[in-house]
Amino acid sequence: MLETPWYVPTSDFLARMERSERNQLLRLGQSRHYARHSSIFQAGSPGKNVYLLISGRVKIYALSAVGKQTILWFCFPGELFGLAEVPRCGEREVNAEASTDCEVLAVSQHDFKNFLARHPSTAMMVIELLSCRLRTLGEILKNLSVDDVETRMIKLLVHLCARFGRPGEGDAEITLDIGLTHQEMADMIGATRQSVTSIFSDLRRKGVLRIENRSIRVHRGEVLEKLASRGSVALY
Repeated sequence: MLETPWYVPTSDFLARMERSERNQLLRLGQSRHYARHSSIFQAGSPGKNVYLLISGRVKIYALSAVGKQTILWFCFPGELFGLAEVPRCGEREVNAEASTDCEVLAVSQHDFKNFLARHPSTAMMVIELLSCRLRTLGEILKNLSVDDVETRMIKLLVHLCARFGRPGEGDAEITLDIGLTHQEMADMIGATRQSVTSIFSDLRRKGVLRIENRSIRVHRGEVLEKLASRGSVALY
């Protein structure tokens, strides 16, 4: 299996909770449904709730002054989002949008804080999650300043495989089937869709990966890791 170059805990926050605590937290929330491309919250809006994703996929992104999106991360079922405003009760600084049809559980900040005060183990998990996201965003900023587009794309693939990959056909293969488009990946690394498509074509031609039904099957994960850590290695 690929190993991520920075620490990422399992994405399913709810699955990591004790059953009794999880059930208590779920009872605090109000179920909401969002259609694909609809806004869950926007930068500048009050940060009144914390959200748990029950189904679907949500993207967290920032907008530049000219309206260009930079995707900061994606949330998948079981994940928490909208956490950054909990300590200070301020306005949102990023946007959350449903990438697919979603079911979300909204928990008021007041109820969420009281819940954490009664359940310190879950509070530590929240701290771990926030620390992980901060570290990941720091890596993104560093990569944007020092890496070329190909290296940033390779590092993103390593990161995604480490976090969301599952064993494929044979011990050496990893399947990544989270359904991200080339444009979405481009928005995560500050590149164009054409550049991402070109990099994928090159990696596919050299036998590192293949694409099947929108799933990425990585054959030579050790090559991706070397590319991510060293910048370039021979692929032949």
